[in-house]
Amino acid sequence: MKLRIQGNSIRVRLTQTEVNQLGEGIDCISHLDFPNSSSLNYRLSVATVLGCKFSDNLITISLPETEVRGWATSDHVGIEGDLTLENGDKLSILVEKDFKCLTERAEDESDLFPNPKESH
Repeated sequence: MKLRIQGNSIRVRLTQTEVNQLGEGIDCISHLDFPNSSSLNYRLSVATVLGCKFSDNLITISLPETEVRGWATSDHVGIEGDLTLENGDKLSILVEKDFKCLTERAEDESDLFPNPKESH
């Protein structure tokens, strides 16, 4: 699971295994460790509605079950939505399938989705 935070937006990219896991209703959990023995943990879970909370160094993003089940078994790339914050601003959430890059990279991409722009 890859996490990108920019301003008031959170974007998460998932491998094929993680998408299947989430489609079965099983949470996806990952973390980022820091040198001072603290960590930032993040979780995707299935719920009835879109939601997001941050507590005790854990970001929890909840995705609507009806959207997750259809998305996990289709060609649809992502699930997205906005949450209104207490101050009236919006938090944008985007959860996507992670595709293989079109150029060689020094990363293990064996569990990523085939890139639709890749020529065969």
